[in-house]
Amino acid sequence: MRPITYLRATDTATAVAAVSTDPTSDFLAGGTTEVDLLRQNVLNPRRLVDINDLPLTGVESTPEGGLRIGALARMSDVAAAPVVRERFPMIARALELGASAQLRNMASMGGNLLQRVRCSYFRDAESACNKREPGSGCSAVEGFSRGHAVLGTSEHCIATHPSDVAVALTALDALVHTLGPNGERTYPIDDFFLLPGDSPHREHPLEHGELITGIEVPATPPARHSLYLKVRDRESYEFALVSVAAALSVVDGTIADVRMALGGVATKPWRARRAEDFLIGAATVRDNFAMAARVEMADARPTPMNAFKVELAQRAIVRALETLGDGTGSGVGTDAGTGAGSGSSS
Repeated sequence: MRPITYLRATDTATAVAAVSTDPTSDFLAGGTTEVDLLRQNVLNPRRLVDINDLPLTGVESTPEGGLRIGALARMSDVAAAPVVRERFPMIARALELGASAQLRNMASMGGNLLQRVRCSYFRDAESACNKREPGSGCSAVEGFSRGHAVLGTSEHCIATHPSDVAVALTALDALVHTLGPNGERTYPIDDFFLLPGDSPHREHPLEHGELITGIEVPATPPARHSLYLKVRDRESYEFALVSVAAALSVVDGTIADVRMALGGVATKPWRARRAEDFLIGAATVRDNFAMAARVEMADARPTPMNAFKVELAQRAIVRALETLGDGTGSGVGTDAGTGAGSGSSS
């Protein structure tokens, strides 16, 4: 039995001060991931600072037509918000496919971005894992790696990032706002998630005690015509083998704008910039979609167990683009596999 003390913060400054001045403290929001990791002895904080009373739950449009989401807004509330469903359907769908209804009612948006990988070697608290114990090695490289990453990997880590909504937010160039011991900061979301490189234990650029306060999604006209496609093994409580967040603007049969990111295949939410660059100005035909998919996956580094993900990702990209290109993409996107997935938050 490990003793853990508990503090309930009443304002943001107090919460930041409490954690930043104590290296053994962590924030506690929805707890849907953190409590599991505590039970598994993967995390060992001596104090939890509960931030659920902080005024960070808003979901509102910006004057420019964008979206501002409080870090403590629950996944279910964001998915149900009319402004999200109307202007950013890929976000709504990613949230709906990201967890069971019970988890969505508890999990916070900020915690979802910070959730830890679902690699079994990370979570068993015993296997060699560079994320949990830097320098110990990566058991997944030579071990069971069917669900692991094929993009953005290194010899030190091949774990996939688990969040669904982070994929949609990456496609939409979201900004992550924080408050820490050195004041307020804003991170472009593609810079917020770090590739493992030789320091896979460092997943974000946050200082200890730096708190996510909100997420801002800029006005993105193509986002109204967007979807989130998720392919997985089973209908519930399952993470993506491959997912695609895509938005498309077509003028006279030619692609005028496209935003796309991939999940389930990379060590961070993967912005498909190569595919985007290829598609701008291209006709909305299957051959172009297939070529864009091949271009994006050209640098994949699969293991023998997850090599199937390369072709699966290409097929998912083509399906997402075809769905949007022929105008059949629904307001809340689509699901290529089955049911409601997992991907909860802390």
